[in-house]
Amino acid sequence: MNAPLTPPAVTLPTIRDVEDAARQLRGVALGTPLCEHPLLNERLGGRLLVKAETLQLTGSFKFRGAYNRISRLSPEQRARGIVAFSSGNHAQGCAYAAKICNAPAVIVMPSDAPAIKIANTRAYGAEVVLYDRWTESREAIGRKYSDERGMTLVPPFDDPYIASGQGTVGLEIAAQLAERGLVADAVLAPASGGGLVSGIALAIHDRIPGAEVYCAEPASFDDIARSLASGKIESNGPDAAPSFCDALMAPAPGNITFGVMRDHLKGSLTVTDAEVEVAMATAFHYLKLVVEPGGAAALAAILAGKISIKGRTLVAVCSGGNVDAALYAAVLSRTKPVHAD
Repeated sequence: MNAPLTPPAVTLPTIRDVEDAARQLRGVALGTPLCEHPLLNERLGGRLLVKAETLQLTGSFKFRGAYNRISRLSPEQRARGIVAFSSGNHAQGCAYAAKICNAPAVIVMPSDAPAIKIANTRAYGAEVVLYDRWTESREAIGRKYSDERGMTLVPPFDDPYIASGQGTVGLEIAAQLAERGLVADAVLAPASGGGLVSGIALAIHDRIPGAEVYCAEPASFDDIARSLASGKIESNGPDAAPSFCDALMAPAPGNITFGVMRDHLKGSLTVTDAEVEVAMATAFHYLKLVVEPGGAAALAAILAGKISIKGRTLVAVCSGGNVDAALYAAVLSRTKPVHAD
């Protein structure tokens, strides 16, 4: 285990920033549905609602934060363009946001990212630069393009505009629950660097003060769980086992996101690859949703009993659906959905 890192003092986003992001995204990002299945609820003994960010533009929640950040650049900054680094979903979100904002984009992606994510990023018009995630630094490569071309670096999570944009997912969840006359006992979201769950936590704690917010992360990349336990940022060392959840392999939470998570998260729940596969199969079987491994982590935590659903109302964010067809078909062929006949 690496030594804990002491984060510098930072200004944390607030619910007002999330509300401002919602105004910025109005008419651009999609309002995604909150799905449930009565038979699954009956078998679980509680009410499970799934926020389908798999249906968001570019196939994940990442478009929200990317557009909230890129759309605020000055005309001069847009002309020089943006550079971002990502395993895939932030890449696609930035590429498309840059395209509709008329800004050139360079996206630094690991060479082992799912082929569909690399192909889609290129299709949105971005220049893709591949690197080896185990031997090269994506941050260093990103800084190189920023310095040489004057491009604005758009980080994947540790930015107040990014986290606030992702927090609009939480505002939608709260409004959708209110429309049904429901109050959630807990809201769960997958986490890597923490941009999504920190933004959601700001929104949920303002709109549903009694609800608990948890993140879900791979058992082999449990840096947020360890950070919350120690009160300091902990990182995943170079010996961390690769995860099936390619979208959830950030080396450590960010200074901004950890500050929010430390204040607003109830905890972090870890899941195994096998539990994630069950969640992917269950989402397809009951809800007809295609969910990528990392996007299914929160649902996996509920289905695996990491948090009780009996007699309760829980919300799981399925954060992305960008999964290679061959991998997805293999998961469905070998995995039985939870409580399936």
